[in-house]
Amino acid sequence: MAERRAWTTDLAATPRAELDSFLLEHSGLPGPRANLALVDAAARSLPGPTLLDLARSPEEYLRMCGTAGLGRLLAGGPARTDVLTLLRERAADPLWRVREAAAMALQIVGDSDGADLRSVVADWVTDPDPLVRRAAVAGICEPRLLTDPATARAALEACRAATDSIRTVRRDLRTDPDLRTLRQALGYAWSVAIAAAPEEGLLDLDALGTDDDPDVAWILRSNLSKARLCKVLDRRS
Repeated sequence: MAERRAWTTDLAATPRAELDSFLLEHSGLPGPRANLALVDAAARSLPGPTLLDLARSPEEYLRMCGTAGLGRLLAGGPARTDVLTLLRERAADPLWRVREAAAMALQIVGDSDGADLRSVVADWVTDPDPLVRRAAVAGICEPRLLTDPATARAALEACRAATDSIRTVRRDLRTDPDLRTLRQALGYAWSVAIAAAPEEGLLDLDALGTDDDPDVAWILRSNLSKARLCKVLDRRS
């Protein structure tokens, strides 16, 4: 939080003409870790028109900053439909960091309006594109958002729907990279959702354990390796 405040102060002092250069200079890219604190500060503080410009930038880091900020613009904005359309496009972006920023945008929505987040996630988790479904799952399965019981239940519902969407694909077609990306997200998301709503979530866990689908079995194994789920299971026993 302190780091975000410091970046917010720096951003406020940076003229628009110098902003792109400032963001790129402090992006942490190229490198293994992008500066996510700066992404968060930009998303939460930059003016709407600037965020829209950045979200359409060909530069990866600038597009990250703008994409994350679309979550803030969704709240009561006059161009909500256009913003949501752009965010959905970024959820399926070729660049994985931009896709992560789309999930961050959903979490920013959830910080201010849980019902709005639940509505978007319920829509996206049925999208034909597995990357959009992945953004829905990754966006809502964030511990800070799941202290709200309604959002915790919605996270379980999103995991169920996304897992079902994998089951319906013929097994010989499941090598699709985007479907694998969705599976990877479900490999941790279930544990987050179950830890937040264990009474209902453990019933889902039991059901996953009786499923003979190989991808569901992989999802289950991956979640069972997560410490948060091990703690829930320890309390159960």
